[in-house]
Amino acid sequence: MNAIEPLQPHQQPAPNSRVVPRTRRQPRRHPNRAIAIETTAKLAVNVVLSAAAIAALAQLLPYHLSQQTKLGEIREEVKRTEKRVNRLSNNFSRYFDPQQAKSVMQEQSHRVDPSQRQVVWLDNNTSDE
Repeated sequence: MNAIEPLQPHQQPAPNSRVVPRTRRQPRRHPNRAIAIETTAKLAVNVVLSAAAIAALAQLLPYHLSQQTKLGEIREEVKRTEKRVNRLSNNFSRYFDPQQAKSVMQEQSHRVDPSQRQVVWLDNNTSDE
């Protein structure tokens, strides 16, 4: 069973055997078909991404315009507030100026300094009857 098999001389194919010629592949009818499919797929993806970007911009445009309007309103409010702050700052420095203390007290209390003379205007058109 475990006997060694005798070596057989190398057999050569019989001259009678027929060699079947290989069939030739037909040349591809569409040699650039894969490239065309890949390019079409890339183009489709880019069109979809562009459409999404345009849709996002279309939604953001009204928001941007409303924010610009609000910003303009805030800037106007800041200008008005700055004017008010400047006016109040000037008044503050005037109120605490010792040289103007008497005039400020007279303005706010409607009292007259005793050393000051009061002037009363009379209407000349009135006739005494």
